Amino acid sequence: MKKALVIHIAILLGISITLNAQIDRSKAPSAGPAPKIVVGSYESFTMNNGLKVIVVENHKLPKVNYTMVFDYTPLFEDNKQGSVAIAGDLLGTGTKNRSKDQINEEIDFIGASLSFSQNGFNASCLTKHNDKLMAVIGDVLCNSVFTQEELDKSKKQYISGLASERKDPGAIAERVSKVFMYGKQHPYGQVTTENSLENIKLEDCNGFYTTYVRPNISYLAIVGDITLAEARTICEKHLGNWSKANVIMPSPEKINTNLPGNVAIVDRPVSVQSMIRVCYPVDLRVGDPDYIKARVANTILGGGTFRLFENLREKHGWTYGAYSQLSPDKLVGNFMATAEVRNSVTDSAITQILYEMKRIGSEPVPQSELSLVKNYVSGTFALSLENPQTIANFALNTNRYNLPADYYQNYLQNIAAINQNDIQTVSRKYITPENATILVVGKAEDIAKSMTALSKNGKVNYYDVDGNLIDKSKKMKAAPAGLTAQQVVENYISAIGGRKNLAKINDITTTMSANMQGMSISIRTINKMPNKMFVEVGSGGMVFSKQIFDGTKALVTTPAGKEELSGQELEDMKNQAIVNVELDYSKYGISLELLGIEPIDGKETYAIQLTYPNGNKEMEYYEITSGLKVRKVGSQGPTDMKDYREVKGILFPFVIQLEMAGQSLKMNVESIELNTKPSDDLFKI
Repeated sequence: MKKALVIHIAILLGISITLNAQIDRSKAPSAGPAPKIVVGSYESFTMNNGLKVIVVENHKLPKVNYTMVFDYTPLFEDNKQGSVAIAGDLLGTGTKNRSKDQINEEIDFIGASLSFSQNGFNASCLTKHNDKLMAVIGDVLCNSVFTQEELDKSKKQYISGLASERKDPGAIAERVSKVFMYGKQHPYGQVTTENSLENIKLEDCNGFYTTYVRPNISYLAIVGDITLAEARTICEKHLGNWSKANVIMPSPEKINTNLPGNVAIVDRPVSVQSMIRVCYPVDLRVGDPDYIKARVANTILGGGTFRLFENLREKHGWTYGAYSQLSPDKLVGNFMATAEVRNSVTDSAITQILYEMKRIGSEPVPQSELSLVKNYVSGTFALSLENPQTIANFALNTNRYNLPADYYQNYLQNIAAINQNDIQTVSRKYITPENATILVVGKAEDIAKSMTALSKNGKVNYYDVDGNLIDKSKKMKAAPAGLTAQQVVENYISAIGGRKNLAKINDITTTMSANMQGMSISIRTINKMPNKMFVEVGSGGMVFSKQIFDGTKALVTTPAGKEELSGQELEDMKNQAIVNVELDYSKYGISLELLGIEPIDGKETYAIQLTYPNGNKEMEYYEITSGLKVRKVGSQGPTDMKDYREVKGILFPFVIQLEMAGQSLKMNVESIELNTKPSDDLFKI
């Protein structure tokens, strides 16, 4: 039914310079001196309550931007992971003086923006509305009131988000790599789960607010059409009553950055691509003497379209992009190299990533390459100075991390001074493939054997999506003795309305809506007994595609033309076209096997494997309690069925969640019509 169209657009920017003077092109031009830059000025003051305020004047537009940072040490939340994030979300949902609606109305009325989080807030408004905006901000900071209703709403949103994360290979890799690098007992290694969210109480959120939302550990950067005197006046007026407190910062355990390295897989049987993470923690902090050199070294490796990109994409054609990052942090930084490749080249891609990591520390970087990257980094830095917010960020960093006053003033000179030996030195120190954990989220059946060869001890560890070590050899929980797959299917048929009602269906017309990349699309599907299907996808009266199966052949029509399907795509459409296949799987040569019990979204399901006449296999999952089918996993990925509703005595799912090519698509059923007798002409090819 579905075909993914991926359009890759590359924009090349070239600059040509014509010189009238005679040039000796046999010699590379010598590098000129690093340009002297003037970092915009800022002024600052500290209020009596300890709030540090930074002011960057810019009177080009009648607008002011505010950024506040709550500068606390990251917190370990134990079995209530997510409580800090939710507490941040609750800021702005009500105060002693204003309801949530009143806050939103006041902000909207003056055309301002205001958003809070666990880290602080961002806000902006026209200059003439400064006082009104700051009145609201001051009320939130001083007088916030959290309610159980808003807490429950936020928890529900996070739980819903977790369901999406667990289906997204990139999000899975992000979750699990944190566990590997920092461990679950460190603030950076915590993983939010449904259980941890359910454990969060209102007092936990109030505890964060009363302890860490304090002026004496906060910074406020004000940028725009405002003077120092005006900033001081408005801050004293609206933030002067914000009371300070003695904030005792936690001291997380020091992370071991000299890891032995291991190889790990998060098995995702539906994946046709592998999500690769090569990662480990590093002892690198903001302002570290090595940082600027390390940034240039990482840029050469993979901080843009450089070595990793050139190797894995341009040379081998294995991926759309391969990159690395070397991130400093106030507690502990990390290195990470990433790529998404076909299952068949997973081990080859990892080998090349490790090769490039080793090469940058073992071989001198050619001077031409070093000069190119230094110019790139310098140019990026220089361009950032055009934004006044950059000056505020520099000021925040200088104050938060105790940087030298001239740190950013000398940034370009420090880049210019970097030589080939510097790159090798910092690379050997921070880019260490021997310490790397190799994590792959992908189909273990396709990649496990080749991954074993990459392991130092010949062992591959398996983890679930929450970073828990699992025994891959352990089989799923056994189903009750004597229960068969056919009995599970019969329970499902009874649960949705019974054989008698299902047998009355001659055709089904389903109309659905979905949102794809900000565009509202409609999908109309018509199935007619025994195995004909018509699918039309469009938006706003425009038809994007039509897909037809006449019982034998399948045709897809798009603006690009017509294409007759074959192979696996034809088989998929043939299977999808069958009306109520559950009534008689054997009629279509489909065999069933009950594999056991597997949890899905916290509920136990019976897992049934379907084997088609051509040998292809699919999985279906039936919730034990309700008997309803909640998931089907085929060659194109998983499909979840939710929100069953009755239509003429039969239950149908009204929410269909598809995942294809790493993208999640939620389709809402608008209507289901039965036995409308569509013409056979509709299915002609």
